[in-house]
Amino acid sequence: MRALVQRVAEASVKVDGETIGEIGAGLLVLVCAMDGDNETQSAYLARKIAKMRIFRDDAGKMNKSVLDQGGSALVVSQFTLAADTKSGNRPGFSTAARPGEGKRLYVDFVERLRGEGISVETGEFAADMKVSLVNDGPVTIWIDSDQA
Repeated sequence: MRALVQRVAEASVKVDGETIGEIGAGLLVLVCAMDGDNETQSAYLARKIAKMRIFRDDAGKMNKSVLDQGGSALVVSQFTLAADTKSGNRPGFSTAARPGEGKRLYVDFVERLRGEGISVETGEFAADMKVSLVNDGPVTIWIDSDQA
């Protein structure tokens, strides 16, 4: 699985003009299940993201996790993280998991993140979403589960 994690002051997601997920300070997590992924990758990402120390401590150093901060996460599925841009000008997405498997792993990831003790809001799988955020820092981290 692949995730793009952004430390945010706030974030929200809308579908058809209606806000379906919204958080204050915390993490916006854009996540993509890749072909061949399973629950092992989902569990790895949830643990890694929950414990990642990217929030400032009292000395201003990135030394606290979202759990330490009492922050939330907004998790949005984004198959375009699987983009292959090696040839031509149109990205290919053949390395993304098929929709049924992608949704299953997305839901599994959300539940595992909640199991880590994080309050989680979500987008809507496969919907045309409008995501708004105020990136804090900015801090943006790319994580691949094959780094495990």
